[in-house]
Amino acid sequence: MATGYAGKLYILAFDHRGSFKKMFGLSGELPPPDRARLSDGKRLIYDGFVQAIAEGTETSAAGILVDEEFGADIARAARQAGHLLAMPVEKSGQDEFDFEYEDWTDHISRFDPSFSKVLVRYNPDGDGEMNARQAERLQRLGDWLHQNSRLFLFELLVPAEAAQLESVGGDEGRYDTEVRPALMVRAIAELQEAGVDPDIWKIEGIDAREDCERISAQTRSGQERENVACVVLGRGADDAAVDHWLKMGSGVPGYVGFAIGRTIWNKPLKAFIAGDADRETAAKQIAANYRRFIDVYESAS
Repeated sequence: MATGYAGKLYILAFDHRGSFKKMFGLSGELPPPDRARLSDGKRLIYDGFVQAIAEGTETSAAGILVDEEFGADIARAARQAGHLLAMPVEKSGQDEFDFEYEDWTDHISRFDPSFSKVLVRYNPDGDGEMNARQAERLQRLGDWLHQNSRLFLFELLVPAEAAQLESVGGDEGRYDTEVRPALMVRAIAELQEAGVDPDIWKIEGIDAREDCERISAQTRSGQERENVACVVLGRGADDAAVDHWLKMGSGVPGYVGFAIGRTIWNKPLKAFIAGDADRETAAKQIAANYRRFIDVYESAS
């Protein structure tokens, strides 16, 4: 199976689990009524996505990222409706990537998502043994996905090591701008060398276009990677930051869209939870936010 993805891709992401519980003031194992509340919150986000489709969002490019734990029914509904569907494979909230389910191949086969997604924290100057363990699991996942004609979506986070942060005076903003882009290129190269070959890389927001170009070039380096794609990750940042990151990536060869979550639905969902907005109003706002980011990305091309 050739590696890569053709076409635009605008993902509304709401596969959050641990952080989603916190929005509702919950934690740990949940009783059925609380689980139902979280699932209903995710259904509201999906309602906003459906509203955006009804308002004319391009169906071939629009997709959702939702988890099995609280969104199984949503995933099934999305597949039945013919929407692009991504689902996470990783355990939530861990520093080291591992599979959510021991029988992960069965779960992927059962839900049949368009993309299987992982979130991985990988710093090339970090714990080498942990990086090696992660790479082995990720290679195993990617090999199975491609052997079974499935697409691999990889969210790369590069958290700062203490010395790296110290090198910029403890300023996380400077780390993101001055240090992280080069580390991302190195991380991608190391993972590729270890046999990890995603079809799509979810890339943390990048402040300079030339860094987007370098990152995209690395994702496509080597044989049979010429169609590998990148999408911009929202990181839960405010509209202005996400707008800038979208503009930096838009039009760069290899960049095909975004995967944005909390920046789209956080405020409308919180208003709904607090009783300050009814369901219809909140869903419409989610739809409007999603469509606005598509407009920002496309107008910058």
